[in-house]
Amino acid sequence: MGNLGVSMVFLLCLAAYAEAQSASNVRATYHIYNPQQIGWDYNTASVFCATWDANKPLAWRSKYGWTAFCGLVGPRGQASCGKCLRVTNTGTGSQATVRIVDQCSNGGLDLEEGVFRQLDTNGAGIQQGHLIVNYDFVDCGD
Repeated sequence: MGNLGVSMVFLLCLAAYAEAQSASNVRATYHIYNPQQIGWDYNTASVFCATWDANKPLAWRSKYGWTAFCGLVGPRGQASCGKCLRVTNTGTGSQATVRIVDQCSNGGLDLEEGVFRQLDTNGAGIQQGHLIVNYDFVDCGD
């Protein structure tokens, strides 16, 4: 296989990997972590990722809003800790980047309340108790 063929295979694999790291029409609920009130302390919040990320610098822990991740697409358990998601409210198009700090069992996302409200620009999410979102794993820029 020539260089062009190898390059094409690599690009197809890369596209498949990127495709596998996103999901559409996911249910997002909210959780009251209160990160600002607890100094962005993972141990105080008792989040799953505290074991690995509690000693990260404050600037790292507070750079993005928090979410619990239990989506069907993406890494699980410790492998998801510290990763970032770009979350888009399908109803309004509003977006936020969040950091995975916890696990959940609802099959989607459990966004920190402040992030949920930021995405819920029309108030429908609070009324329903959830949002429908798309998410993409993105580089946190750390």
